[in-house]
Amino acid sequence: MSALPASSREWHLVARPHGWPKPEDVALREVPVAEPGEGRILVRNLHFSVDPYMRGRMNDVKSYAPPYQLDRPMEGGAVGEVVASGAEGFAVGDHVLHGLGWREYAEVPAQQAARVDPSVAPLSAYLGVLGMPGMTAYAGLFEVASFKEGDAVFVSGAAGAVGSLVGQMAKLKGASRVIGSAGSDEKVKLLVEEYGFDAAFNYKNGPVAEQLAAAAPDGIDVYFDNVGGEHLEAALSSFNLHGRATICGMIAQYNATEPTPAPRNLAMVIGKRLRLQGMLVSDHAALQPQFVQEVGGWLRSGELKYNETVVEGIEHGFDAFLGMLRGENTGKMVVSLSR
Repeated sequence: MSALPASSREWHLVARPHGWPKPEDVALREVPVAEPGEGRILVRNLHFSVDPYMRGRMNDVKSYAPPYQLDRPMEGGAVGEVVASGAEGFAVGDHVLHGLGWREYAEVPAQQAARVDPSVAPLSAYLGVLGMPGMTAYAGLFEVASFKEGDAVFVSGAAGAVGSLVGQMAKLKGASRVIGSAGSDEKVKLLVEEYGFDAAFNYKNGPVAEQLAAAAPDGIDVYFDNVGGEHLEAALSSFNLHGRATICGMIAQYNATEPTPAPRNLAMVIGKRLRLQGMLVSDHAALQPQFVQEVGGWLRSGELKYNETVVEGIEHGFDAFLGMLRGENTGKMVVSLSR
């Protein structure tokens, strides 16, 4: 076994952001690396994930995920290679998925790591299409939104890691029409030409409600919400009777410092008998085997396509996070530490 490095760099949260996170809210620090304790493994991270939910963990508020602690490393999905093992069942050279990202080396409790196979898919895919975002799309569409063949589906944030998969999965399962919204004309083109959406629009080009009504003249049955705000209001107007919305994220208001206006047309929920349901992917673990089998099959056949935006180098990790919050990524935003 090669000698372990003396130190590792990791991103620490040093101040609670107010509004948009700033560079002075975080610090890239060097810490010593030691042999893993009993029942633990030392992993050299090759890729780590930056995701919208991480913005909420920077606030000191009670939520579904505990807040990041000040002057401690931030956390998130990561894949890497085991370089030292103090745990049965894990050998040096194994590749694993775990939750201690934002750092070059991680000492991970063995029960919190899962082996992954780089021959099935590129390792970074386990942070995206075969990981939490893919599972979110799958569970949110099929279980939470009760999607059925013939439904018309609208997805906001449709070029992101989750949204791009939702639209394609809906098409693969027989949606009558799939509409996506994104924040640039290039992303709109990608949605239609590469991902097979029936229609897409740039929400910056005009009122969302008008653009959605034009793209979905017969209304929508399912809305997968990654954005909230004006998009949710537009969906309520376009819903057919008994429409269902999966409320997955509201990235439009994550950095707001004042309360954001709710949809002004919420009364439509009554007359249209709509169902709006929030979702957390962790509630749907029972779907995992089905998800891996079905999505793995779509990947092998080439029916399901995915993109990644890869930022190289741990020193650019925070920039990648901010870029993701601004929508600069197409597909999954990944920080790569391969070297």
